[in-house]
Amino acid sequence: ILFLNNDLMTDIEQIQKVSNEPTIIRKGHLAEKIIIVDGYPGCGKTLFSPIIASMERVELLNYAFEIEFLCRLFHFNKIDEDATISLIKMFIDHKLYQTMMGRETNFRYSDISSVFNDSNPWRYFKRIFQEGDVIVPDRIKKERPILNLTTHDLLSMSTPIFNALGDRLTFVEVVRHPLYSLIQQTLNMENLTSSPRDIQIYIKHKDSQIPYYAHNWENLFVSSNAIEKSIYTLQKSYELTKKNRLRLMKKYNKQILTIPFEQFVLNPFPFVEKIANLIGSEITPKTKKIMKKQNVPRKKISDGIPLEIYKRCGWEPPEKTLSENGELRKRRDFAIDSGASNQAIDTLDILIEDYENFFKI
Repeated sequence: ILFLNNDLMTDIEQIQKVSNEPTIIRKGHLAEKIIIVDGYPGCGKTLFSPIIASMERVELLNYAFEIEFLCRLFHFNKIDEDATISLIKMFIDHKLYQTMMGRETNFRYSDISSVFNDSNPWRYFKRIFQEGDVIVPDRIKKERPILNLTTHDLLSMSTPIFNALGDRLTFVEVVRHPLYSLIQQTLNMENLTSSPRDIQIYIKHKDSQIPYYAHNWENLFVSSNAIEKSIYTLQKSYELTKKNRLRLMKKYNKQILTIPFEQFVLNPFPFVEKIANLIGSEITPKTKKIMKKQNVPRKKISDGIPLEIYKRCGWEPPEKTLSENGELRKRRDFAIDSGASNQAIDTLDILIEDYENFFKI
């Protein structure tokens, strides 16, 4: 009887503890407009963010890793919805506040997200010497800045962002032919995954750890080589993203813009105009200069710009003798030469077919 009573008291204490937990909220906001540029590694999303940043009132691109971590933890039921939504609101306002104060701004010269790669770098030097703190909210109201964030493969788990920001958010999803993501993702599997430098959500598998995206296919991930992991990760990401995109479009269809990289680099102007309209901004003369710097429009899809970060991620200049299809075949041959199994190649071919049919590539 005493044992049962003790159990009963424990249950009562747990119920009381839960009932006493507060609901986390945040009312009011600083950021009126937020644009998020998202996409799978190697999709070319870092080409977009500087172009968007050159539009009227749009801020320098800023990576939103904290929000990525939150959404992934929420996806795995590791954090409550009220806390997730409130924290997203807090992180968004904190990023804008710090940016307007001249804090946490990237002045590292060679970085893609550096002030020196912005179309209007002097505004960030100016902010260092401006008054801050209590006058920042008034400056935000006057200048109406648009926060410009970049995320990684987040649309599949982005529901809390839409719930937190509502109609203040414009979400640009950049997609690209799966063969153009293979080399970078394979290099990541070889050199970054499980490294302490990979500051990312990991999950426990037996006595080890694996990346969050291997959830529900842990054994296949562990038994695969680098190129196979790359292919299967592409497949799983594609499936999750498609599922969540369809769900979100029912409510937020006017706030989600999916842009195929291939169409954009050949004819960017309709997309650029649509983005400007969605965020309530305007294209400026600096926009065209940044587009020229990014080599858009271009005659050949693979004719990117030779940045060191792109080279490190496996980018090579296109071969003059190869057609667009030849460039694709070269990347498929890379998968075979890297030791992909027949099963993995079959999976890759299905992804290729789906992408080419859907986006008419």
